[in-house]
Amino acid sequence: MMKIGIVLAKTPAYSETFFISKIEGLQSSGFEVTLFVQDKPPDFGLCPVKIAPKFYKRNLLKQLLVTCGFLFYFLVYFKPFWRYLKLEQRAGRTIKQSLKHTYINAHILTAKVDWLHFGFATLAVKSEQVAKAIEAKMAVSFRGFDLDIYPLKHPGCYKLLWEHVDKIHSISNYLLQKAYTLGLPKNIAYQIITPAVDFSNNKDHLSENHKPIRIVTIARLHWIKGLHATLEALALLKPKHVNFKYEIIGDGPDYEALKLTIHQLELLEHVELVGKLPHKATIKRLSEAAIYVQYSYSEGFCNAVLEAQAMGLLCVVSDGGGLPENVIHGKTGWVVPKGQPQKLAETIEQVISLSEEQKDVIKSYAKNRVQNQFNLNKQALEFKNFYEATAS
Repeated sequence: MMKIGIVLAKTPAYSETFFISKIEGLQSSGFEVTLFVQDKPPDFGLCPVKIAPKFYKRNLLKQLLVTCGFLFYFLVYFKPFWRYLKLEQRAGRTIKQSLKHTYINAHILTAKVDWLHFGFATLAVKSEQVAKAIEAKMAVSFRGFDLDIYPLKHPGCYKLLWEHVDKIHSISNYLLQKAYTLGLPKNIAYQIITPAVDFSNNKDHLSENHKPIRIVTIARLHWIKGLHATLEALALLKPKHVNFKYEIIGDGPDYEALKLTIHQLELLEHVELVGKLPHKATIKRLSEAAIYVQYSYSEGFCNAVLEAQAMGLLCVVSDGGGLPENVIHGKTGWVVPKGQPQKLAETIEQVISLSEEQKDVIKSYAKNRVQNQFNLNKQALEFKNFYEATAS
């Protein structure tokens, strides 16, 4: 039985369908899965979990106990710990840095797995050589934040990672190409495995023959999501007497700036910042909407757009990042150049004016494509092949 170790910041909530479906798919394919995390809620029981040792700066007794545990593991698992220290020093890290990294990776250094898979590239930073120390193969997944945002503040952050990774998992071709511009060698094996939709929980949206027209976006409130540009586009519809209600589901650092933009554009009666919702409540909101908008400056792929298509919403997205791989312009939805509110407004107006027959053609094509190409069975088979294949 092949053993897979997956490194995440914390155990996934059951609304985080990508990681849940991946774990369940691997288990059903006969793999043994262990999660390595920094935090674990008490209700998670999908697979074994190992938690990283913490630092207790304000509790010396706790820190002493944890340190004693660390020294015990160091002695019991001396070979992998010692190999890791040597690898760290060869990479030019100081003794202090090497010891700190050994401490924070202690829960992984005691493991015996065939593959160590980092769920985000950022999680592999300071852990690039752990897989080699425990004599496992190393895999890394790319998400939008990993490549679009993190390297802006940390140039060259993945240099050591590129030297040690054995295989790449990317959720889109866009992210793979972005990684090449950041120094990923082209001879490293890779596989593109997109997110998938769980159709057992799917719920078709209700009839949209009501006013106002319901428009929705699910996004973290962050500049990269293009929400200010979306609001500017919707403000352009007001003089044309388009009756709409726009809901933004999610939270984040841009909340106050968005509230100000809504006020300045006189959209208080038309826009609601809903906040973060549980998955079921989010699906209910989607089921009550007619149009889904994701006008981001960049997206790795975007699960929410897939779910919206599967539910029969009319989807309007930007051409940022992997979104044109998610939505086929003119067939499953509409792709609009990013950062151009006027064009977004024109597209939304065009979508609203379509006949019911024209809308049904788009919806049907989108739903069928998602069901055929983005289902859980296909995703499970692709991850099985990812670990078993010797080449991309």
